[in-house]
Amino acid sequence: MIYVLFGVFLMLILLRVPISIAIGGAVTLAFLTSDFSTALQIIPQQMLEGVNKASLTAVPFFIMAGNLMNVTGVTDRIFAFANALVGHFRAGLAQVNVLSSMIFAGISGAAVADCAGLGAIEIKAMRERGYRADFSAAITVASSVIGPLIPPSIGLVIYAFLAQVSIERMFLAGLVPGLLVGLSLMLYLRLRATRETFPTQPRASRREIALTGRHGFLALLAPAIILGSIMTGFVTATEAGVLACLYCIGLGLWYRELTWRKFREALTDTTSMTAVIMIIIAFSIAMGWVLAIEQAPQHIADQMFALTANRHVFLLLLLVFIVVVGCVVEGVPAKLILVPTLLPVIDAYGIDRVHFGIIIQLGLLLGIATPPMGIGLYIVSKVGRIRFEDVTLAVLPMLVPLFLVLLLITFVPGVVTFLPDLLLGPS
Repeated sequence: MIYVLFGVFLMLILLRVPISIAIGGAVTLAFLTSDFSTALQIIPQQMLEGVNKASLTAVPFFIMAGNLMNVTGVTDRIFAFANALVGHFRAGLAQVNVLSSMIFAGISGAAVADCAGLGAIEIKAMRERGYRADFSAAITVASSVIGPLIPPSIGLVIYAFLAQVSIERMFLAGLVPGLLVGLSLMLYLRLRATRETFPTQPRASRREIALTGRHGFLALLAPAIILGSIMTGFVTATEAGVLACLYCIGLGLWYRELTWRKFREALTDTTSMTAVIMIIIAFSIAMGWVLAIEQAPQHIADQMFALTANRHVFLLLLLVFIVVVGCVVEGVPAKLILVPTLLPVIDAYGIDRVHFGIIIQLGLLLGIATPPMGIGLYIVSKVGRIRFEDVTLAVLPMLVPLFLVLLLITFVPGVVTFLPDLLLGPS
């Protein structure tokens, strides 16, 4: 049954069948060719039980928060403030691009929202100032990797659900790696600016910084309110999604930007995105049940131990595997398939589950900036009206700092675990 499952899944992926249909079709055919062929009702049972979890209710609310930020013009205020702060640096608007993504990450937690919302503003502004179109799109998709690392993060919510660890702990664990990704990209841009000539702009005056900060203060306050309310116990991580939505609605009304048409647009986008994610989760839960029945995780653990007992060698092999998977399978379904399969292996090697969660999160995130899947590449090429091939070539050198951060957090686990251990105690 396991060979049918993965064989059909890979075949459908290569045929570019939507990932939700690929998983559902593979699970159904695996059942039909097994001893459970007369008990197909197991599939819908597993699907319904899988998505009927309170922790997953955070997903649509964080998606909604990001969509509301985009339709109410809050992203413009974030970009204006970041531009006033670092726009005068070498490769200034590229630095603004990264800093804006770091701020926006504390509200949305989704790379797609970053590419589609901030990306449209950033690419347009950079091209108007004389930056090459492919470079503008490339730094936009590279910086969008920050979004799902800095809390709140939809991907970390899903991982916490799968690995049965605290969402609060995962959020804290992602904060430092997310900041490191942003700082590494800014350092890369600084070094690149010493060899290439980029358009420059004058330093903003203190008055301009104060003005853009005042106009965007409430938006900039959102990450602190969301994360602070979780850490102080005022709300749970799931309830923080509701708080984020209410805050974004309040911002839209305060700025007089939220209309019924814009609200309906955000709600429609949220509904469609949530439906797709939940369908993928439901089918993946059924796939996980098949893997458990076939004892696939245990077999993989035995084979890995037979290959190497060295923890560092295993981590290096794991990194290569995760990055390769991320290039061909989107982050959410890849996580839903890999996490239940790899957890027994991770436990056997004595690797902390929170640490592994950040490794797989960042490793799979690199896939949004690499072909053939590269959803971020497709979005920015469409938003910026740039050839997909040009963006792909331009983003390749920007992946180097991301890989270096991935290696750092993999082999120095304290980078990931020290903050949650400090604030929440050892796991």
